[in-house]
Parts: sequence; C-alpha cells; structure tokens
Amino acid sequence: MAGGRRAWRAGAAGLCLLLLPLTGCGGGQAATGSAMAQVQQVLDRRAAAVLGHDERAYAETGTRASYADLRAVPLAEWSYRLTALRPDGAEATAEARLSYRVRGYDQAPVTTDRALTLSRTADGRWYVAGDKPAPKAGQQLWDQGTVTAVEGTHSLVLGVGQSADTLRDYAGLADTAVPAVSKAWGTQWTRRVVLEVPASLDGMAGLLGAPASNCRGIAAVTTGEAGGSGRGPADRVILNPEAYAVLGTLGKQVVLTHETTHVATRAHTSPATPLWLSEGYADWIGYLGTGRTPTETAPELARAVTDGDLPEDLPADQDFGFTDDPTRLAEAYEGGWLACRMIAAHWGRDRLDAFYRAVGAHRGRTGAVEDALRTELGTTLPDFTARWRAYLSDQLGG
Repeated sequence: MAGGRRAWRAGAAGLCLLLLPLTGCGGGQAATGSAMAQVQQVLDRRAAAVLGHDERAYAETGTRASYADLRAVPLAEWSYRLTALRPDGAEATAEARLSYRVRGYDQAPVTTDRALTLSRTADGRWYVAGDKPAPKAGQQLWDQGTVTAVEGTHSLVLGVGQSADTLRDYAGLADTAVPAVSKAWGTQWTRRVVLEVPASLDGMAGLLGAPASNCRGIAAVTTGEAGGSGRGPADRVILNPEAYAVLGTLGKQVVLTHETTHVATRAHTSPATPLWLSEGYADWIGYLGTGRTPTETAPELARAVTDGDLPEDLPADQDFGFTDDPTRLAEAYEGGWLACRMIAAHWGRDRLDAFYRAVGAHRGRTGAVEDALRTELGTTLPDFTARWRAYLSDQLGG
C-alpha cells in the first residue's frame, strides 16, 4: 500500500484577518513578521543542534523532550520552515514544515507538518515549549518514544518499544528482500529500505495518521510519494508488530519482499497504475521461489472458483479497501497476483516489467491499461480479461 500527504497554506487575506485582533492588520503583520523571523532563527538553531548532536544547544532553544528519542536516527538533513505564527502576548502557536533525510537511505527528504507552542522570556527571546504533529499529519516514530536503530547490509530498522534482537531479525529479512526484488525488477533503484517498527497497532495507526481500526490485520504498509518523478522518494515500510509477529518465517519474508517491491517500483508507479497491478506485481515478486501453489497462495479465490463464482472482471481499486469484508480484500490481492503471474507465464517476465512501466508512464488513468496491453502485450482489455478468467479456472479449479 502507498500513502501520501498534502498541506494547504492560507492566503494573505486570511492571514491578515487572523492577526487583526493583535494591533490592527497592517501593524500586526509587521510585528508578526519580526516575530516570525525571530522564531525561524530559533528553529534554525534547533535544527543545527539536532544535526550536530549538541544536546546543550538544543536545550537552549526550548524543550529537550524529543532530543533523546531521535538521537539514534542517522540524519543527513533536518530543517524547519515556519509557515504560520499566532502570537498572544508572551505565548504563541505556530505551524512549521519539518524536512529530514536519513543518511545513506533517502535521496529526497521526508516532509511533515508540525504544530509548535512557543513562549517568550522576559528579555524577549522565543523558545520552543512544545513540538507535536499538526492535526492532520501522522506522527514520526520518535513522537512515540526513544528510537532504537539497527542497520543491516541493505536496510535500516528503526523501532520503539522493540528489542535490538527483534530489530536485527527484521533487518535480516529486509536484507533478503532487497536482492530478491533487484533480481526480478532490476537494480535501477536505491536498493536500500527503511523499516519502522512501532510498539503496537496503535503506534502504526499514529504513524499513518489513521484510525487503528483501519490498520488491524495489516502486517505492513509502505508509505511514499508516487508519481514517477524518478527522484527516489523517501519510502518507509511500517510494520504492524501485532499482525506481523504472528506470521511464520515464510509469511514474514513474503510480506517484506512485497513491501520492498513497492519501494523499488515507486518511480514507475503513478495515479495511472491500478491497484490490481501494483499490488499484484508486489505479490508476484513476494511469492517468487517460495514453491507455493496457486491454490495455497490464493485460497479465497480458489474457494470462489470451486463454488462456481468466477469473477467477471479484474479487481477494482475499491476492492482493495480495508472494510469488514476480509474475503473480498483477499480475493482482490489474489486476483491481482494471478493476473501478473499469467503475464509472466504467457508473455514473459520482461514483458510484465515493460507493461508495469508503460502503465505508470501514462498521462492519466483513462486508457492506461488498454494502451499498455496493446503496445506491450499485443492484446486488448476484453481479451486479457477473458484470458485471466480462463487462467483462474485452470489454476484454481482443480
């Protein structure tokens, strides 16, 4: 799965009205402009202290509560951009955009919105009294406690409330996933992955900015910015420690290889890519070489086919929604996997990869699959769908 974030900025007129009760619109803007410059300087010093591992300098800018929690994270970049300030005498609330990059892993920074509270000393100096996620932003891992970091050959595992031994086990699984994905997809990606392991299901939900009920039963999810920019955005594989822990060794490996595939294919995944293709392809790589039969890998769809309930169409995006119908969700994933497996078996692995890239490169969703089927596989959507339905019957009907 993939996620994204959007931020909205108020216009000048709205900002003027917001500050009007202070000293009038014109004077308030001037005073606030000066205060914003002062606060930005404080945030710049705070960022420099984080990068310089200078706890004393960090404390001089305000609360040091989060310093120890994020100290283990290997940072190459950390900066704040103040976007709004609302002074109220010696207190203020503010909004800031935090950008950070993990050294050796992120080619582009993670950006997230923060809600700050500030206080001013008697001699007029501002300091940070509180720093937390903005209302519509997800938490960062260090918002949940002290981060432990374990680095593997191809991976960095960051955990809260997890033992170092557990994190090392996860690093080993990730180190197996990365070369497996590169063997199937190719090496034109970072070939490194960052895993975040919170202490609980609620912690996973906090990182995603979603209700815990939406995450229950999900072993892992990949967050990142899709769109085919080619910049290698900062993906994170976030584990649900409760669901992931109950999987067997094979299940854990398949899940991590699946999620690592999303990291590898991100630059070629766009809004034009249907979920049956992105999720099906990730499952196809995830199950490569496992020896699992179609009926073992797709039990729900096999049951439906045996009962005479053969799907009419390829899974729709809405079929991948997490609802109270887990069977529908399982059938969607299984149908996407079998579609990609069929392409690899009938047209070849190279054509499957070319098809995936062609769909993602399309300017929009309309016609993306149809055009790629024609140019890369020499077929049409009706013919492909008919082939897929026959493939389901052949592979699962016995």
